[in-house]
Amino acid sequence: MRVVLITRLYQSIEIIFLLNLVLQILTPSPTAHVMEITSETVIKKPKRLTSVVWNHFERVKKADICYAVCVHCNKRLSGSSNSGTTHLRNHLMRCLKRSNYDVSQLLAKRRKKDNTVTLTSYNFEEGQPKNEHIPVAAIKFEPGPKREEVISIGSTKFDQERSRMDLAKMIILHGYPLAMVDHIGFKVFVKNLQPMFDIATNSSLELDCITIYEKEKKKVYGTIGKLSGRISVAVDLWNSPENARYLCLTAHYIDEEWKLQKKILNFIMIDAAHTEDIHSEVVIKCLMDWDIERRLFSMTFGDLFTSDDIVSRIKDHLSQNRPLLSDGKLFDVRCAAHALKLLVGDTMEVLSEVIHKIRESIRYVKSTQTMQGKFNELAQQAGIDNQKNLLADCPTRWNSTSVMLETALTYRAAFSLLQEHDSAYTAGLSEEEWEWMNSITGFLKLFVEITTSITSNKSPTSNIYFPEICDAHLQLIEWCKSSDEFVRSMALKMKAKFEIYWNKCSLSLAIAAILDPRFKMPLVHYYYQEIYGSSADDHIKEVSDGVRELFNEYMIGSTSVSFDHGVGSSSSGMGSDSRDRLKGFDKFLHETSQGKNSVSDLDKYLEEPVFPRNYDFNIFTWWKVHTPRYPILSMMAQDVLGVPMSTVTSELAFRTGGRVLDQYRSSLSSDTVQALICTQDWLRTEVEESSPSISAVPLCIEAI
Repeated sequence: MRVVLITRLYQSIEIIFLLNLVLQILTPSPTAHVMEITSETVIKKPKRLTSVVWNHFERVKKADICYAVCVHCNKRLSGSSNSGTTHLRNHLMRCLKRSNYDVSQLLAKRRKKDNTVTLTSYNFEEGQPKNEHIPVAAIKFEPGPKREEVISIGSTKFDQERSRMDLAKMIILHGYPLAMVDHIGFKVFVKNLQPMFDIATNSSLELDCITIYEKEKKKVYGTIGKLSGRISVAVDLWNSPENARYLCLTAHYIDEEWKLQKKILNFIMIDAAHTEDIHSEVVIKCLMDWDIERRLFSMTFGDLFTSDDIVSRIKDHLSQNRPLLSDGKLFDVRCAAHALKLLVGDTMEVLSEVIHKIRESIRYVKSTQTMQGKFNELAQQAGIDNQKNLLADCPTRWNSTSVMLETALTYRAAFSLLQEHDSAYTAGLSEEEWEWMNSITGFLKLFVEITTSITSNKSPTSNIYFPEICDAHLQLIEWCKSSDEFVRSMALKMKAKFEIYWNKCSLSLAIAAILDPRFKMPLVHYYYQEIYGSSADDHIKEVSDGVRELFNEYMIGSTSVSFDHGVGSSSSGMGSDSRDRLKGFDKFLHETSQGKNSVSDLDKYLEEPVFPRNYDFNIFTWWKVHTPRYPILSMMAQDVLGVPMSTVTSELAFRTGGRVLDQYRSSLSSDTVQALICTQDWLRTEVEESSPSISAVPLCIEAI
C-alpha cells in the first residue's frame, strides 16, 4: 500500500513540473523582447566565409537584417548572403580610411581570437568539480599587440616613398620607358594591386631616377676610391638616330678579391662640330670628376679616337701631374675587336660585287619550290653531299656573310651547272671570282674565330689576346706572299692598317701574355720568330726590357706608381714636386741595394717552368694563391690583366655599323640619359653579385 502511494506521489510531482515548464514557454519574457529590438548581435559564423573581402568586414544582425560593417570606417553595408560581395569590394576600393592599413594586423587579431583558451572544460556533477588535473603550462597567456605595433605576415606596412623608388629602380634596371607610368594598363594594374599607391607622373619619375643616380654614384665613387691598384678606362663612341654623339667612359679594374670589375662612369653627349681639343678636354674633365686621372694604368680608345692628336693631348695633360708608366708606352691601347672589324670592312668593300652576285644567286634558287628542286638535282649530279642549306646573309652582320660565302662555295659546281642550263640565271660568277671568294672565305672564317674568342670570354683579361692577334698577323703575312695579284694587293692594304694597331699595342699584348703562367716568355719567342724571322731577337729584347722596366717601377715604388693610398705612397708630407725630384734617388737605392744572392719576383717567376695548360685554369685563382710568393709582381699583374684590350661584346663585334642609342632614350635630356645608363649598369652589377643564380640583366643600350 505504501509503495502505491509513493508511486502516485512521484507521478503528481512530475505532472506539476511539466505544467510549470509549459507555462514558462508560453509566457514570453519582456526583457528578451527588448534585447531583440535594441541590441546588435555578432553572428557566429557556422562556417568560414570563403571570400577574402570578409577580412575587412564584421557581419552583424539587427532584428531580421544582416549588415557588413567595415572595420576601417565602420560603414554599414548589406551583409545578406543574397547580396554577394561585389558591393563590399567596391567599397574597399573607395575607403579612404584604409590608407596605410596592414591587412595582416586584422588576420593576426582574428587568429588570436580564434585561438583564445576558455576555462569551461570543467564537468560539474552534483555541484562538485570533476577530479581532473589541467596543467598550467597548457594555458598560454600572451599580451595583446599594442595599437601602434605592425604585425607582419609575409608583408610590410605600405610605404609610398619606398614604392616610388622601387618603381624607378625597376624602370632603370630593365630599360622601361619613363612614359609607362602614363599607360592606362599600368595604372589599372597598380590600382588593383595597391589602391593607395599614388603613381608618379612622368616628370616626377624622371626626378626620382636622377635621385637614385646621385645616390648610386656616391657608392661607386667610394668603391673606386678605396682601390689599392690602378684603373684602366675604355672610351667608346655612340650615335643616335638623330645623329647625336655620345662618349661612354667605362672603368675596368681587378678588385682586392681578384675579380674583374667594370663600371660605366659617364655617358656624355658631344657636339659633332667640336674640335679634337674639345673632345680631349671632355675626357680629361670626366677623369678629374672621378678623381682617377692620377691613378690610370691605361686608356683603351674606340673608333672615335683614331686621331693620334686627341690621345696625345690626353697623355700630355695626365703626364704633367704624374709620369705615366713606362713613359706612356702602355697607356694608349686600341680596341682589338674594332681593329679586326676595320680589316673585315676592307675585305667586304673589295669583294662587294662578288657578295652581291652570291646574294642574287641564292635569291634566284630560293624563288620557287620548282627552282629549288631543280638546283638540288644539279647538286646531286655534281656529287655534292652537303647538309647545309643555302641561306642569305644579314648585311649588317659580317659573320653571317662569312657563313653564306662558305656555304655557297660548297655548291660551286651546282651553280656552274645552273649557269650552263638556265639562261635566265644571270648572277653567275666567273672562275676567277670563285677563286677570289675561296681566298676571302678562309680569311673571314679565321677572323670570325678570333673575334669570337676574344669577345665571348666571360672574363676577358688581357692575357688572352696576344696569341689570337699573332695568328691574325701571321695570316696577313702569308696572304701578302700570294701569287694572286688580287689577294696580294688586298692583303697589303689590310696589313698596313694592322701595323698601326700592332705598333701601338704589341708591347701591352706581350706583357699581358708573359704574366700568364702558362705562357711567360716562351710564347713571345714562339710567335716573334714566326713573325719577324731573323730580326726576332731584337723585338724579343724590346719586350723583355719593357716588362723589366715596368716591374722596376713597381719594385722601387717610384712616383709613377705611388698615390695617396697605393703602393709605395709617401707619408713625408713633401709636395709632389719634391717627390718627383727624388725619383732618381729611389732608383739609386734600388740598384745599389741588390745583393748578389737576391732574386726579384720577376726573375723567380720567369725562371720557373710554365704552368700546364688545361681547360680549368683560372688566372685570377692562380695569382691570388701565388701573391705571397710574388708580392710585387702580383700587384703589377693585377693592373696589367685588368686592361680592356677590347671594349665590345660579341654581338656588337660582328655588326658592320657602330653603336646606336635607341629612339626612346635619344629623345631624353642628356643628363637623364647619363643617369639612366650609368645607374642601370651599377644596379645590374648589384643584382648579379647578390643573386648569382639570376641570369644577367642585359644592358638596354646595346641597341643597334
